Amino acid sequence: MPFAIICNMDVQGTVASGLEAVRDAFVANFETQNEVGASVAATVDGEPVVDLWGGSATYDHGEGEWEEDTITNVWSTTKTMAALTCLVLADRGELDLYEPIATYWPEFAANGKEQIATRHVLSHTAGLSGWDEPLVPDDYLDHDKLVRLHAAQAPWWEPGSQSGYHAISQGYLLGEVVKRVDGRSLGTFFAEEIAGPLDADFHIGTPAEHDPRIAHIIPPPSGKLDAAESDDPNSVVVRTLTNPTTSAEMALRPEWRRRESPAANGHGNARSVARIHTATANGGSAFGKQILSTDGVERIFDEQIESTDLVLGVPQRLGMGFGLPSETVPLPNPRTCFWGGWGGSLALIDCDAHISFSYTMNRMDDSTLGDERGLNLLMALYGALMAAG
Repeated sequence: MPFAIICNMDVQGTVASGLEAVRDAFVANFETQNEVGASVAATVDGEPVVDLWGGSATYDHGEGEWEEDTITNVWSTTKTMAALTCLVLADRGELDLYEPIATYWPEFAANGKEQIATRHVLSHTAGLSGWDEPLVPDDYLDHDKLVRLHAAQAPWWEPGSQSGYHAISQGYLLGEVVKRVDGRSLGTFFAEEIAGPLDADFHIGTPAEHDPRIAHIIPPPSGKLDAAESDDPNSVVVRTLTNPTTSAEMALRPEWRRRESPAANGHGNARSVARIHTATANGGSAFGKQILSTDGVERIFDEQIESTDLVLGVPQRLGMGFGLPSETVPLPNPRTCFWGGWGGSLALIDCDAHISFSYTMNRMDDSTLGDERGLNLLMALYGALMAAG
């Protein structure tokens, strides 16, 4: 496809001919949706077709423009990278997603968790969406403490029976599984086996050398995660989201950037997210690199649960680490998967149309699984592709 180079006071980058509607929607976000700084990217059939960025950002050294190489904390869009890491290990025969986690991590079997498998953690059905032990925010920096506590405690509901968003805990649980199976931390495995080969600028455990180009997040109005309403201090939602309370300002701390919290503290931009998931959208291969087999990709669509989430309070249909199309989330093609991050970031993979789409930003909305800004861009992309035939 021929490309148009876009450059004005708000938006820079490239968009393929016929997809100008995505550029227009991106500009409109700044005009009508209070966008501050953001990026959007997409690939189709393995080729980049949208790569746009713009707006302003605050960095450690002061204010400036959102640049081509700006990255930011994408919160739960990181979960797609943690899931991909587990899928790669499963594809290689090193991790059985249905095998009890205790096979790899014996201590985990305590207190009735003998049959909990990695698939339960990937689908938020493990019953371990939080911790029994009272915690403070700095405990998020201590992987060993958090996995030790989880190994000792009992699940909060029957594993596999319902989903309850493992907003932060999923990353530590998967991180320990990966370390027990492979010997490397999840972030190191991801860097060496996925991001590195794909030349993707995404980091779980972000080195200090990248600090100058990390856009500071702008916390959401409420300052807290969206969730179901409950006045019961013993409810799953309250225990999940208040022990400890997660502040978006955590992302401003260098200590948070350095640590690996694989459900929440990945740093990247739309280009890097879309580039990584281009492989998944195209049978496991992209840019000359084989990341997964076709069977490995299909594991994503192994439905694990469809229920009203105990934490988010909304219906969810979940596969292996990703959301799947449902009546609540209708999508054009059945073999599509997605996840979003607190504040609005979004990753979508359409394996039928071979589309990888991503949106990242610095101004956070109150949403947990994407918001109107990302949806506007995604709809513009599909609309333009359908119009082009």
